[in-house]
This record gives sequence, C-alpha cells and structure tokens, in this order.
Amino acid sequence: MYVIKRVFALLIVLVLSSFAVFGGMYLAPGSPEQFLVQGRTVTPEVLASIRAQYNLDDPFLVRYGNWIGAAVQGDFGQSLVNRQEVAQLLADRLPTTIMLVAYAAVLIVVLGVSLGIVGGLGGGIVEKAVLFFSNLGFAVPTFFAALLLMSIFGVTLGWFPVYGSGEGLLGRLHHLSLPAFALALPSIAVISRVTRTAVVEEKDSEHVQMALARGVPPGLVRRRHIIRNSMLPVTTAVGVHLAALMVGAFVVEYAFTLDGIGSLLVNSIQRKDFAVVQAVALILVTVFGVVNLVVDLLYSLIDPRVRIAGR
Repeated sequence: MYVIKRVFALLIVLVLSSFAVFGGMYLAPGSPEQFLVQGRTVTPEVLASIRAQYNLDDPFLVRYGNWIGAAVQGDFGQSLVNRQEVAQLLADRLPTTIMLVAYAAVLIVVLGVSLGIVGGLGGGIVEKAVLFFSNLGFAVPTFFAALLLMSIFGVTLGWFPVYGSGEGLLGRLHHLSLPAFALALPSIAVISRVTRTAVVEEKDSEHVQMALARGVPPGLVRRRHIIRNSMLPVTTAVGVHLAALMVGAFVVEYAFTLDGIGSLLVNSIQRKDFAVVQAVALILVTVFGVVNLVVDLLYSLIDPRVRIAGR
C-alpha cells in the first residue's frame, strides 16, 4: 500500500508538471510562428500555413493531449529550428549526460557518506579535517571548481583532458573524471557534513550507550545502531542532491564543452525551440520525481516504522 501511494503521487506530480511545462512555453513573449520566420515579413497566408502545419490553431487542451500522448510513446515532435526529430537529438546527447550524472552520483555517495562516517566516528583531528574540507567544498561554486580543476589537473599536470566526451567506456570515464568531480564537489561537502552530524547524534544516543553497557561488541554497535540509524537523514540529503545533478550538469557541460543535453537546452532556449525545451524540461521533471520515489522506498528499508505508518 505504501509503494502504491507513492507511485500514484508521482504520477499526479508528473501530469501536473507536464501541463505546466507545456503551458509555460506558450506564456513566453512571442509565438512559435514568429520565431520560425526569424523576423522576416511574410504574408498572413504563410503564417496561417505554418500554424496549420504545427497544429497551432487547435485548442490548448487538444494540443496538450496530443503532445503528452506522443511524449509517452517517445515522440517529442520536431525541432522548430533544424527540423530534426527531438527524440533523435536527445538520443545523441543523453548518454553523455547520463554517464556524467551517474559518475558524479557515485562520487557523492561513496566519498560524501564515507567522509561523514569517518569524521563522526573518529572525532578529534579527523572530525575537524572533515569539517574543514566540507566547508571548503561547499564554498567553491561549481563553475569555479571546474575552471580550477581544468587549470591544475588538465593544463598544468596534463593528467586529464579538458574538453570532449571521449570514445569507449574507459575513454569516457577518463574524459568525464574532472567534470564529474567538479559537479559532485559541493554535494560531497554537504553530504559529508550531514552524515557526520547524524553519526555524532546517534553515537551519543541512549540506545547506543545502553548497548555498549550491555557488552555488545563496538563494531556491531557501529554497524547496526549508529551507521544504520543515521542513514535516514542522509538518504534524504543524498536524494535531493542526486535529483539536482541533472540541472547542475548543464553548467559543467558548458565549461568542459561536452555534447550533453545541457548545451542542447541552452541553445534551444536562446533560439526559442519550443519542442526541444519542452522535452528536456519533461525529462528533468521525470528524473527528479523518480529519484524522490526511490528515496521514499529506501526509507521503508532503512526504517521499518515508515513502512508501518504507510500501512
């Protein structure tokens, strides 16, 4: 029942968001046919033929229904600028963005959670070092981090390339290492701090002290009582940051001249290419909703009380 409720809520959010995405583009100044003619003076007959070609004279709800019905089947229409299928444009660029986001997500989970656990359990100078580097990482903007990494590890040391997506799996991982770390750096800083705070609170809790007093091995207490119980707020923070990676990836793709959907979205917004903008926005909303659904489902695995409350 809990899973069904969360899935149903996600579907409602996606429907409302898709309606907002479709309608928002038509609230922008100008109209699609005006952007198609690029400011040239044309006859009313030409404008009428353009409106008929793109079904712009249909009622708004009819256009929305046709668009969302086709989008569910993977048909996002045709680009108004270059006359290519939007689905093909996305298919050519999505692999780069997906790999970049996945690479950054692994770095966030592994480094952020690990540093937080080490800082929370270690205390002393280790904890201070984690706090210092988390403050430093959080203070550095993503774009500045990208430029700094390019300057040090790309130009000065020559360890990593500073542009392009590479070829093959190993080539892509090599090319995306600097962009992924630049994208993940602020989130690693936040997750490590959240994890460290949660671990410290659990370490000082009564049930942990009671378990230690009863003679439970410290290693078992750390695994089952401290780390596991501290993962609920950490899961929330990780989910939010992973969902936001798609948006942050646009800045990194621009800095490293990657052929992802970020540069495609920026160019499409500048050219008022409605079909492409709507498709990318719908993908972003879907990714954000799915990630939040996964986080909600992880709650029930980490804390059974969530599953019981859902019932």
